[in-house]
Amino acid sequence: MKTKFFIILSMLTFSFANAQEAQAESEMNSAKGITFQQGDMFLEGSIKISTGGAADYYGFSPKFGYLLNDKFAVGAKIDYSSNKVDATDTKTNVFGVGAFARYYFLELDKKRFKAFAEAGLGYGRNKVESPLNSDTSNSVTADITVGLNYFVTKNIAVTFTLANVLAYNSVSPENGASSDTFNLNINLFENIFDQPQFGLLYRF
Repeated sequence: MKTKFFIILSMLTFSFANAQEAQAESEMNSAKGITFQQGDMFLEGSIKISTGGAADYYGFSPKFGYLLNDKFAVGAKIDYSSNKVDATDTKTNVFGVGAFARYYFLELDKKRFKAFAEAGLGYGRNKVESPLNSDTSNSVTADITVGLNYFVTKNIAVTFTLANVLAYNSVSPENGASSDTFNLNINLFENIFDQPQFGLLYRF
């Protein structure tokens, strides 16, 4: 009787251990419990295409990030966009490079949801062409944005850029006077999902 009891107990213990191991392995391969570590890297970016209306727009903005620890990341970015207005036959091309620093300050939903604040600095070259004339300008930009990553797997996340808290833009055209603009938005939650920007992140 004791032998049977120990056999049954051993089988139950073995089955429970296997179930726990399978569950742990499943969670390791899912988005649960995602934690950044020093040395982690990510590629992030968005593509925007709009055609068929009054203007045709194409935009591409990839980023590369490197985690200094579980909360801080630094990286580089590239921005390219092309916009053509049919009514005036005016075409604007923008190319920019920059750097950014990101701080993750909140984790929710078993660490799938990670909110961040990001400061960026960039340099751009803008070219405007129309039937009457063309102009090229250089720009320097600085901004602070708020966004979030939501991991759908352990490596892939959807990115939402929710609000531009601060933005500075200095434009120096070849033909004309320079201009500086500064915007500050501290009322972030008035309509934070009004015009969010969406992208994808791949962590490796």
